[in-house]
Amino acid sequence: MMETRSMVLRLTAPVALALMLAGCISIGGGGEAPEQLITFRATDAPAPGSGVTTDMTNAIVVFAPEVDDRLDVNRVPVQVDETGVAYLKDATYVDRPARLFQHLLAETLRAKSGRLVIEGEDPGVQVRTRVYGRLIEAGYDAQTSSVSVVYDAIAITPDGSVRQERFGSTVDGVPAEAASVAPALNRAANAVALQAAEWVTAGS
Repeated sequence: MMETRSMVLRLTAPVALALMLAGCISIGGGGEAPEQLITFRATDAPAPGSGVTTDMTNAIVVFAPEVDDRLDVNRVPVQVDETGVAYLKDATYVDRPARLFQHLLAETLRAKSGRLVIEGEDPGVQVRTRVYGRLIEAGYDAQTSSVSVVYDAIAITPDGSVRQERFGSTVDGVPAEAASVAPALNRAANAVALQAAEWVTAGS
């Protein structure tokens, strides 16, 4: 009897461990994992080991852009007609698009400006430039089989001067599939971040 019980314990322990591990890697709190997790990875980013030493007054602060409700989720919006919006099947952003673009723009600015770039909360001290904005588009258009990213940037300097400009990028000929939309979104987002970073740097 004791031998049988010992065998049961030896068998159930690995099973319990496997179940615990399965619970740890569950995505989305249960159910099937999305086919494609999408992020924005900077093609222009500081090299590992690079750094900057500067005064805070020379820093750039990048705030998360505002978005409307259809972009205030982790799903990829699809414009199906002039007024209709759906979401791309089997595709999920790893974070809200506004946060992803904020980080992408900050990384691009670090690479292009060589200055200290802060993400998130206002440091509460005078800095060189504050960058606000609105992410207008970061999704797929089923009517044109294209992916678009559009960003309205606002740069404010300590003397109170305000500049505003819209930047956009479109990638055409993209099938309505998560595996194709993901790299196209990253390409468009990087193009917009580069445009915005060069604009911010040139004016500050």
